[in-house]
Amino acid sequence: MGRSKRLICDSAILQEGGKGVRFIVERQGESQPAFAIRHQGAVYAYLNRCAHIATELDWAEGEFFDLTGLYLMCSTHGATYLPNTGRCLRGPCSGRGLARLPVEESGGKVYLLSEQ
Repeated sequence: MGRSKRLICDSAILQEGGKGVRFIVERQGESQPAFAIRHQGAVYAYLNRCAHIATELDWAEGEFFDLTGLYLMCSTHGATYLPNTGRCLRGPCSGRGLARLPVEESGGKVYLLSEQ
């Protein structure tokens, strides 16, 4: 079983601790919002859904990091997540984390990977 790749964005768009890129994924027969960010040089992608309540994290389009640029933060209730794992550090998410999506960065592009 192979993996297919879908282009998310050019690598240069994702700056360390900066604005993320929103995109849509198909999961369980429905379209769901997702996002990609760069942290410590690597690209990570997650469903754009807080683990506390199914609300989108960004406070303005693509703004997922807190003011320090070190943590992802839900704009609704302030739940804070580690950018490299999606694990909840503090807030009302009670130990639950973000749903991570498989991505690959190659040739100056970022791709969403999916099973075929």
